[in-house]
Amino acid sequence: MIEVALAMLERDGRWLLQLRDDIDGIVHPGTWALFGGHLDPGETAEQALVRELKEEINWDSPPLPAWFVHRNSHRIAHFFRGTLTSPLERLDLLEGQDMVLAPLEEIRSGQVWSPRRQTLRNLSPSLQRAVQELELEQGLH
Repeated sequence: MIEVALAMLERDGRWLLQLRDDIDGIVHPGTWALFGGHLDPGETAEQALVRELKEEINWDSPPLPAWFVHRNSHRIAHFFRGTLTSPLERLDLLEGQDMVLAPLEEIRSGQVWSPRRQTLRNLSPSLQRAVQELELEQGLH
């Protein structure tokens, strides 16, 4: 069973998204996703998330509150939710092909504009699941 830790990070009413690389063989290539990744052996979800955020955007994340866990037949996804305390311009995109701060309305449309790729891209299933959770909390679903 694969375990991942993912961060839903908000800044000024917008959510931080990563455009995954267009590489065959990776999970959901070319879609918008949340930053985060696999747990290494012996790592907690919290530890994995801090490590992944450092590796992917060079951000020293404070501890983020656990939000929810989603399980299916092949994966356990630990979702965390918190505030992005750094401006987007101070982050270094080290994994993926773009990152944006997108408003929930745009994310809810199912496609988000990529400034670097100059195209609309779809949402990954994990990001879709996070949006569903936000909508449930806000009574929008």
